[in-house]
Amino acid sequence: MSLTVEGSRLVSIRGVPVTYEGVRYGSLIIMRAVAAVTLVLTMLGTMKFDTTIKALYMLRVPGPLVQMLMFTYRYIFVLLDEFSRMWRAMSCKGFVLKANMYALSMLGNVVGMLIVKSYERADRVYKSMISKGYTGSPMNMAAFNMVTRDYALTVLIIGIAILLRMYSVILPVVS
Repeated sequence: MSLTVEGSRLVSIRGVPVTYEGVRYGSLIIMRAVAAVTLVLTMLGTMKFDTTIKALYMLRVPGPLVQMLMFTYRYIFVLLDEFSRMWRAMSCKGFVLKANMYALSMLGNVVGMLIVKSYERADRVYKSMISKGYTGSPMNMAAFNMVTRDYALTVLIIGIAILLRMYSVILPVVS
């Protein structure tokens, strides 16, 4: 951003101007991204995963997206275990990772086998789910009721968001 947005020049790096407005916009984007990631990690770290999934359904996030998130969370650990098992087998056979074509070829073979095995596993899981009556919406045992404390917290968070927005609108006028 600091190289493409026009404005008052701060410094020039090999003839390319770095502008104050560009640095400001770039830092704003970085701060928003860090805030979003922090909020998501805080939410995921403090709630049980099944509660998060049910909350996403109740917030009307599209079903296929929530299901993809749910299955990714469930099977990422299975894939990591499978990869570590394959890597251990290669190490037992004397493979050492080096920066040469042979090592890249072997790494490509491992990734290819992992993709094939995950596809086969996904097919077996899908057939198993269909045979057990899977309808596309997961069953969840978590109770999800709003209480007075939840409403108060919602009002507080929305109030803070409005104050921050008002501050960001007023800030450029004061500067």
